Formats: sequence, structure tokens, C-alpha cells
Amino acid sequence: MRLPMRNHDICVVGAGYVGLVTGACLAEIGHRVVCVDSDPKKLKTLKKGIVPIHEPGLTEIFKRTVKNGRLSFAGSVLEGLRFKGRRAEVVFIAVGTPPRHDGSADLSAVEAVAETVAKNIDSYTVVVDKSTVPVETGDWVSKTIQRFNKSGTPYDVVSNPEFLSEGTAVRDFLKPDRVVLGVSSKRAETLMREVYAPLKAVVLVTDLKSAELIKHASNSFLAAKISYINAVANLCEKVGADVQLVARGMGLDRRIGPMFLNAGLGFGGFCFPKDLEAFYWISKQKGYDFQLLKSVQDINEHQKGWIARKIEEKLWNLEGKTVALLGLAFKPDTDDMRFAPSIDVARQLRSRGVKLRVFDPVAMPRAKKLPDFKGAHFAQDEYDAVKGADALAVVTEWPCFKDLDLKRAKRLMRTPVILDARNVFDPARARSLGFEYAGVGRP
Repeated sequence: MRLPMRNHDICVVGAGYVGLVTGACLAEIGHRVVCVDSDPKKLKTLKKGIVPIHEPGLTEIFKRTVKNGRLSFAGSVLEGLRFKGRRAEVVFIAVGTPPRHDGSADLSAVEAVAETVAKNIDSYTVVVDKSTVPVETGDWVSKTIQRFNKSGTPYDVVSNPEFLSEGTAVRDFLKPDRVVLGVSSKRAETLMREVYAPLKAVVLVTDLKSAELIKHASNSFLAAKISYINAVANLCEKVGADVQLVARGMGLDRRIGPMFLNAGLGFGGFCFPKDLEAFYWISKQKGYDFQLLKSVQDINEHQKGWIARKIEEKLWNLEGKTVALLGLAFKPDTDDMRFAPSIDVARQLRSRGVKLRVFDPVAMPRAKKLPDFKGAHFAQDEYDAVKGADALAVVTEWPCFKDLDLKRAKRLMRTPVILDARNVFDPARARSLGFEYAGVGRP
């Protein structure tokens, strides 16, 4: 039975990548949403109508929902719970859960939000874990609310993991493969189904722990798929096979599929590395050594050294060479530099005395703040980046790099060497133009 469309008052705590996309998209489908962020600088930016992150489609939705009054911003959880006389029925926790040194997730921000919510609710409220959290977090959130909920106000805790990929996050939210709801009561399930009813998506209802595990299990599986094809690429290089043809042959098998079979520098971003490490930590804590996850990590770390290894193969010594890095963000269509492979590449090359010239269509303002790029020349465009370079290295597969005028690039370079770490160029054409070409897993 299809539930009737009902608009709800919703508070989203945290206005980062997940929180801001979630809040804006919930407002887009008809709900009244208040996004809360404690960073005064970010809050000021949001209230000025400026989106602080690069995400295709987000700015349009942001401006539209702010204008029609369905999306607002607040600087505290208390203000978000009771914004302009309205009471939030649903509170999404979308705060950061950064990794600790041992691989576990720092959940102190989640706990702080749960405590504040507990002290300030006065009628039934659903508290939703939207942040990526380890299994059993929902139990701890519930215990925290129970501990500080002195009035005995009824509540439920729900696990609603996000499956948003940066660069396609808006589309992923509005047209999801599935909506996962980990619930402990029918009342919470009904309310959450109403929240997501406008999406007309497949809804999977589970217990709390299963929902929490689905997120980590999904991201870890995708990370494993990437590491697997990179391991295959390493073998392809040794025997002279073409990993792109191998991947295509694998992907045509419906049981495998073509997604996440692109060999390259490995995975980056904030989700895959963090979630993989956290999932491994969780398994060890529970007495199971999930060795496959450790192997996925090891392969990924090894892959980050591909560019440095290829420079030595093509140019002998690294010291004193100039290398142009095209692409800095961890993937196209985002400005996110968190755990980006470019950081590891820059660190490795700088430690060997390499001079860097770098370019990215949108991520350079964030990259300039990172110590790993200290002393690098931040170029105006791709051609400024390759000027005088001993090698051109494609680090992020931005579409504009695929259309690079290789003849022009060759004239600008000191040595015509291409290190195609994302396999964006045709090897035969590059070589016909006089380049020494190396691709990942390609002859």
C-alpha cells in the first residue's frame, strides 16, 4: 500500500557533503528542512546563498528551496529543533565520523548531538543516523538519548545509511537504487516511509545492526572490486595484456558487471578508505580477522606508487625532474581532496626532489591549503601545467583531459612522456605523435 504524501519538519545536523545534499534534496521533495552547522564561517556562507562545495546540480536545488522557504540554516541543534516555532519531527545526524589512528571511527560528534536532542525534545521524535557509523552505534545513540531524556519523551533511533557518490550525489539521492531503513518500531518505519515516499524508491526495512553493516559492507565490496582490477592490471603489465579488454570481458558477465572495473591509481575520497578501515577494525574487535579487507588496503597503497615507479622506468632519476599532474581531486566532478591519490603522489615525488606543476578544474583552492603541494606551481590550465615538464601524469580523469591537444602539449614539454594513470588516452595515437606512453595495465 502506497503511503500518502506528507510533508514533515526535519532537522539535519551537519552541513557537509552528506548533510547539505540530504537537507537540500529533502527540501526539494517537499519537506521543511533546517540544516544545522556549528562552523560560523560555513553558516555565514550558507545564509548568503553560497554553496561551499562543488556538486553538480546542488546549487540549483539549494537556491530554489531557500527561495521557497523549505530550506533554512541554523547554528545550533536547539535552534534547528525549534526553528521559527516549528518542531522537528525527524532529526538526521550527518556529522563527521573521522578515523582514529587505530582505524576506528571517532563518534564523539554523534554522541554530542544525541545528548542535545535528548535534552530538548518534548514530543515523539525520530533520530536518524545518516553519518557512516560502525555497527552498534544505533544502540549507543539510543542509550545516550535514554540517559539524558529526563522528561521521558518517546523517541526512536533509525539507521538510514547514505549511498551518495560525490559528483553524482544529487542524482543518487533523488533516484536511489534503494533506501535502507534500520528500525526498531513500526511507528518509526511509518514516519520514515512518509519522508521518502516522494522518491518512489525501493525501501528495504531491516533491524538497526543490519542497516549499519550494509553501508560498510557495500563500500568495502566496491573498494575490493577496484583493488582486484588494479591487481589484474599489474599482471597485465607483466605479460603484455590490456586490462581494459580484460575488464570489458569480465564486465559483460551479468554476475560481475562493468562498474568499478577501471584500473588506475586506486580509490580515494573520504568514504572508501575510511569505511574499509573501520570495517576491518570492527571485524577484529568482534573476533574475526577479515583478511580480505587488509589485502584490499595493501593493493590500494601499492597502486599509489605507480607514477613514481613509471617515472624511474622512463626517465631514470627522479631528482631534478619536473612533472605535470593533471587532476588533484580524488575523482571528477568534485573538489574534495580528502584521501585523494594526488596527495600521495605529490608527497612521493617531492620527497625525491621532483618539481611539480599541477592543474585541476575545481580543486586547486583546496589543494593550495595542503602542505603536500607546498612549492608546486598551480597552473592556469592544462597547457600551462605541462610547460617545460619532463612527464605529464594524469591523476584524475576529468573529461577535459581526454580532449587534450597532445600535439600542442608535446611542443610545450621538455620530454614527451605520458604517464596515463587513468587510461584516458589512446596509447597508439600517443605513441604515433612521438610520446613515450605508459598506461595502467596496458601494453
